[in-house]
Parts: sequence; structure tokens; C-alpha cells
Amino acid sequence: MSIAELFSTFANNLLPILLIAAAGFILGKTLTVDSRTIGRIVFYIFSPLLVFNLMITSQLNLRQAFNTVGYTTAVIAVMGTMAFILGKLFKLQRAHLLAVILTVAFGNTGNYGLPLVKFAFGDEALAVASIFYVTTTILFNTVGVVIASLGHLDLKSAILGVFRLPILYAVAVALLIKGTGVEIPLPIARTIEIAANGAIPAMIILLGLELTRIEWSHSLRAVGLGVATKLLLGPFVGLVLAAWFGLQGHPRQGNVIESAMPAAVATTVVATEYKLEPSLVTAIVFLGTILSPLTLTPLIVYLAGN
Repeated sequence: MSIAELFSTFANNLLPILLIAAAGFILGKTLTVDSRTIGRIVFYIFSPLLVFNLMITSQLNLRQAFNTVGYTTAVIAVMGTMAFILGKLFKLQRAHLLAVILTVAFGNTGNYGLPLVKFAFGDEALAVASIFYVTTTILFNTVGVVIASLGHLDLKSAILGVFRLPILYAVAVALLIKGTGVEIPLPIARTIEIAANGAIPAMIILLGLELTRIEWSHSLRAVGLGVATKLLLGPFVGLVLAAWFGLQGHPRQGNVIESAMPAAVATTVVATEYKLEPSLVTAIVFLGTILSPLTLTPLIVYLAGN
């Protein structure tokens, strides 16, 4: 793993994402841009159609899809448990501990993870990564919201909220179409393809816009623990669980990269909504995103060669 290989990997796979995100960040700092509206467009249109298109056009079978769901759940559970144990060892206060668990358990598998997997390993790995993303989204909108709510939201309300996720219906319809072999009419297929092609650029711009809301936290110990645990232990946990789940080839590449992503931008929204140390959460998200090339670059090189 030479310096030249690492630099080439960074320049070809991570730098394009960071440059587009930087453009979104600058746009958000210089102009009044409603990131919430853009986020809703991505959430309700682009993201579901991207996942639908990937599932329809890929060779991903049902067994691989269920295997990825199990793998994703295991990654989130293990990372959350490790964050809890480390937080206790470092004697974090309750609110800081919950904020660290939230950011360590849920990575940025959409805005950042999907384009990175596409650039690094292509559409077959991207199809697997999309299942990881869907599973993370469902778990974040149930388990993640319950963690952040600190008792203000009951589990039933969080579970019912899952049925408002358009991405869930995109997956269900895609599985139905693949299972029955129904052919999508050309006008509709092209409409879906156009929207899917616009999803990743929109996601990256949204990432940059969301990062403009950074707040600095005075709890440096909690920030350092959250960032270090997510970036350093995430790849390790991803690789170990990939071996345990028997993942090989594109499924291994797509899943492990997703497991190693920095904290999800969506955690800042939930933390703000439920007053769960929003400055701490946004600091972990921002620093993790900025530092992530240091861990993701060698991981991509390793996965490409193994």
C-alpha cells in the first residue's frame, strides 16, 4: 500500500465527493438556501427512486439482500454497544453518552456512503450498499429516534413512523417486480433512471449544506471519543462481521465501506429536535466527515486488493 496508491485512491474516489460537498457548504454560507426543502426532495423523490432503480437493474438476489440486512443490524448493534462501554469507561454524563451512542451507531450511509461506494467499486457494490442504507434508515427512524428522545417518544410511535418512509415502499415494489418478472414500461423506466441519476449529486450537495450548521461543543472528551470510535473501530467491526457473515466480492466491498462511514448528518436533526446535546452531535459529525478520508482511503485500497 504505497503513498502513490493511497493518493490516487483519495483523488479518484473521495476528492470528487468532498469538492461537491464543499460547493454545497460554500453555497450555504454565502446564500440563503433552504436545506430542509432540498432534504425533503432527496428524501421523498431522489433517494427512493435511486434505491428502486438499483434493485431493479442489479443482479442482487433475495438471499444477498437479507444477508445485508442482518449484517447492517449487527454493525449498528455492535458499534452502539462499543460506544456505550467506552462512554461508561470515560465516565461521560448521560446526555453526552447517548449522543455518542447515536453518532457511533449510525453512519452517513446515504449522502456520503452511496456515492463513495459507486466511485470506488461500481454499481453492483452500490446495489448492496443501498440495502445497507435502507436498513440504516429504518433503524435510525425507530431505535435512533428512541435513543435521542430520552423518553419523550414511545416505541410504538417510532415504529409507526417507519411506515411513513417512502424508501420502504420503493424496496417493497422493487422486490415485487423482480419476483414477478413484470417489465416496467419504457417511459416510466426512463423517468426513474433520470431521477436516480440525479440522486447522488443532490445527496452530496445536501451533505455540504447540512455541514454549515456546525456548532462547537465544549465536551472535547466526548467529541474525541465519538469521532475516534466511529472512524477507527468502524472499519475493524465491518471487516470482522463481513467474515462472520461470509461476505465476498462486491457485497463485502459495499457493506464494509458503509460500516466505516462517519456519523450521519441526520443525527444532528434528531439531536436538535429532542435537545440531545446538538452542539456535541454536530461537532462529531463535522470532524468525522473532515477526517474520514484518513481511514476510508486505506480501507478502499485494502478492499480493492483483497
